[in-house]
Amino acid sequence: MAAQPNRHPTLTWRRSSASTGGGECVEVAQSESSVLVRDSRDQSGALLKFTMPQWRGLVLRVKTGEAVR
Repeated sequence: MAAQPNRHPTLTWRRSSASTGGGECVEVAQSESSVLVRDSRDQSGALLKFTMPQWRGLVLRVKTGEAVR
């Protein structure tokens, strides 16, 4: 995972369907080889860039509750 400036204005960003709209959300977009994550309140700010295996691992840890320990 690496933090990078947001230089991907043509990607399709999406939020979780569980998002309540309270402003504490992240948005994700898939590029050719990675998954990008940004703060929904700072859409032009920095991005986190995950490889596909890193992203799958993170999602699995969140689903199992391991990521919040």
